[in-house]
Amino acid sequence: MTFQTLSLSRRDALRLAALALTASVASCATPPARVSNTPASDQTASALPLVNALRAKNGLPPLKIDTAAGAAAVYQARRMADAGKMEHLIGIGDDFGKRVKASGVKLPAAENIAEGQRDVNAAVLAWINSPKHLHNMLGKYDGLGVALAYAPSSGGRPYWSMVLSSD
Repeated sequence: MTFQTLSLSRRDALRLAALALTASVASCATPPARVSNTPASDQTASALPLVNALRAKNGLPPLKIDTAAGAAAVYQARRMADAGKMEHLIGIGDDFGKRVKASGVKLPAAENIAEGQRDVNAAVLAWINSPKHLHNMLGKYDGLGVALAYAPSSGGRPYWSMVLSSD
């Protein structure tokens, strides 16, 4: 048996490496979703009057409780608490649209997140004081879901998620 030396240009070597990486990633099985035992609660009923007062002050129609948005908010609050970080996207391949649609939320939708506030009043106030979050709460949405989860790894640090949905 004889071996020949293979001479590749830098570009060809990079292409070959990219092809090998793509093939190895494509062959990986997606692990099943992890079920979280992190304490979480739906806070929509407490947040709704606060958000609707803000919307009324700005001449906008009230939102209503959206159970799908509430489920999406609980899921996101738990994810942040489990990760110990406040981020919209957690992990490679995370996608807000796909995530909320999986909970039954109708698009378009928006998400506000917060960390550290001890009660719903403080969380909503933090969102009001943030221009991007305020913009979401004053957007053309119909439904609302708000949730709170406590991070077990940080002594119960609170993580908040708000999902605004369309009809």
